[in-house]
Amino acid sequence: MTLKAILFDFNGVIINDEPIHEELIADLLLGENLRSQPGEFAEICLGRSDRACIWELLSRRGRVLSEADLDRLLANKSTAYKAKLAAIEELPSYPGLEELIEKFSEADLKLAVVSGALRSEVELVLDRLNLRRYFPIIVTGDDITTSKPKPDGYLLAVKQLNQANPDLDLQPENCLAIEDTFAGIQAAKAAGISVVGVAHTYPFHMLQRQANWAIDYLRDLELDRVCSIIAGEGEPTIPEEQPPQEMEASEMEPEAVIGSDSNSNV
Repeated sequence: MTLKAILFDFNGVIINDEPIHEELIADLLLGENLRSQPGEFAEICLGRSDRACIWELLSRRGRVLSEADLDRLLANKSTAYKAKLAAIEELPSYPGLEELIEKFSEADLKLAVVSGALRSEVELVLDRLNLRRYFPIIVTGDDITTSKPKPDGYLLAVKQLNQANPDLDLQPENCLAIEDTFAGIQAAKAAGISVVGVAHTYPFHMLQRQANWAIDYLRDLELDRVCSIIAGEGEPTIPEEQPPQEMEASEMEPEAVIGSDSNSNV
């Protein structure tokens, strides 16, 4: 198969904002007279949409949310997120991101974002990072009712890329996904898409158990190697896959990532 498209996750791959989301989720719970628990954000929210995250957090506490209530909480969190970003002069992205995107673009690969975040948040960040022009296709939590690890977002991205490029004949096997969480990796695999895990959020060895292969940094992703693997001319060497739930509980805590007051990245 020929590599034709690269599908990027958003939070934790394009922008280093997971600490901001964790803080805002804790604030949201406090606003509902509830408390967050240690490790809960990593367990429930990383890699999943805000809608799925908030619904499960409240459900675990015996709260039954109407769609109107859930929409209100989502809107409040999104407003707070945008205010946080407005206070940051230089958004925290990842080293090598822009160079990697430019390399893919120069190779005439089609690019898309597949995220559970709200479209307004994704577009705001891409605009501020001057990356919006590279991503004609953006699939967000506004476009689908499910969340990763379901494959719907990835399948919709493939469909929309084909609609935008009638001669592309894109199949999931022609794509590579870039993910940083277990839910995202599972979503891409369920869609039939090869996935590379980048160790922005979880350690390399944990991603290596789940993804087709893993890298420490975006700059480590070599286009020639990716193309040869997709074409079946080489395979990455990885340990036998192990489901996340079989790992030791101490391993499930994500790597420390840089907070919202920093402009340097892991």
